[in-house]
Amino acid sequence: MSNWDEEVDVLVAGSGGGLAGAYTAAREGLSVAVVEATDKFGGTTAYSGGGGVWFPCNPVLRRAGVDDTFEDALTYYRAVVGDRTPAELQETYVRGGAELIEYLETDDAFEFQMFPWPDYFGSAPKARNDGKRHVVPKPLRASVLGDAAADVRGPLATDRRGDPQPEYLIGGRALVGRFLLALSKFPDAAVHLNSALVELVTEGGRVTGAVVERDGARVAIRARKGVLLAAGGFEQNDEMRARFGVPGQARDTMGPWGNRGAAHAAAMAAGADTDLMDQAWWSPGMIHPDGRAAFALWFTGGIFVDRDGRRFVNESAAYDRIGRRVIERLNDDAMALPFWMIYDDSAGPVPPVQATNVPMAETGEYERAGLRHSASTLAELATLIGVPEHALVETVDRFNAFADRGTDEDFGRGDEAYDRSFTEGKSPLVPIRKGPFHAAAFGISDLGTKGGLRTDTAARVLDESGAPISGLYAAGNTMAAVSGTVYPGGGNPIGASMLFSHLAVLNMLGR
Repeated sequence: MSNWDEEVDVLVAGSGGGLAGAYTAAREGLSVAVVEATDKFGGTTAYSGGGGVWFPCNPVLRRAGVDDTFEDALTYYRAVVGDRTPAELQETYVRGGAELIEYLETDDAFEFQMFPWPDYFGSAPKARNDGKRHVVPKPLRASVLGDAAADVRGPLATDRRGDPQPEYLIGGRALVGRFLLALSKFPDAAVHLNSALVELVTEGGRVTGAVVERDGARVAIRARKGVLLAAGGFEQNDEMRARFGVPGQARDTMGPWGNRGAAHAAAMAAGADTDLMDQAWWSPGMIHPDGRAAFALWFTGGIFVDRDGRRFVNESAAYDRIGRRVIERLNDDAMALPFWMIYDDSAGPVPPVQATNVPMAETGEYERAGLRHSASTLAELATLIGVPEHALVETVDRFNAFADRGTDEDFGRGDEAYDRSFTEGKSPLVPIRKGPFHAAAFGISDLGTKGGLRTDTAARVLDESGAPISGLYAAGNTMAAVSGTVYPGGGNPIGASMLFSHLAVLNMLGR
């Protein structure tokens, strides 16, 4: 192709964790352009409440005296992920994050702090139940970014219901803001909103650039070193979800509206192989009055029951594990949606859910939508939600007995450190005795799809024969997840996105 409109060394599609690749390129002296399909920077990363990364043994943790080792962390990761993804890919992730944090910390735009978050499989070998493999970006005052702060996606309270922008960027928004702040120092780094990747340009078996639709006009951009696809998943595309068998619906995802799989499609058209295309990062979702289920965690009480009025899961388990249990039972036709959280009036009619991502509306709005019910007895409540009366009464009585003894004989609730992380180490088994009794409707939500382009340890995209496609790289949810079909710990999605974006550019540089 001879009629390029623009030329850079590196083209990055997506503005979440992929900004780590853009930053690396700029810092190492390369020209780089970031193209973001929507009107805001940050992608799914910006919606992360914590914005954390699971990077064992990184400098923040070492300075705090954490006694972890890479070998222990790798033992845990391999025990949980198994052989679903290549061992060398897993090792690259587990060992690589520490060096990335060290690299970023030499720039005063980046500050991280330890935020203990227990590993999600606390019984697995070498699990870190004190949570000290996890760090988060420090909050960033919006005024530091100036006008650019308004271009950072989120928070969800703003996007979903129009709440005012907060004074500080926190979590994933802070991470995105810090990358934008760092990139602003480099004259050869450009960031573009409303610029959707349409297709890749391939010449002689090498990806040499891409066509981007920017504000309605097509722009051909040559990428001398390579194209990095870090444009999120395809969770907002119901047609792709159906084609690849991803449970759930686009309306219930936490991914932003632009995550429709355009980068996936462009890479597949260029010969890329894919994996894990039926997978997502799952969670139970509280159903809000607009009919959408949204990621919820931090349950300080209550139990989940199915259409038979029976418990079916450890309600305090990590969200992806709960979500997968729901999907498993849906696939077996053992339950239907919605399922219900049953709780008592100890703290009033609001469900004992402390983190809903999308803030709760007034209780009356849920009641009018048929998503909340209250009754003076459990039998009456059962009738309201359409489950057998005797079953619900028996289920609650059995659970209360477990709560009195402090042991959940059915699902082991409270047996792992994560189960107790929201109750200050105390038992999460809270009896349900004080009327009136309440029920809140839940569905299935996700934090994005995790199926994507197969890559090697340098983030090079592979074709169906397993050979790298020259000039093409992938990271984040555009890349087939290194964690396979599980979610080992908080910060895995963002951590993998950042690391493999960084490694992609280092490979472009021949390192």
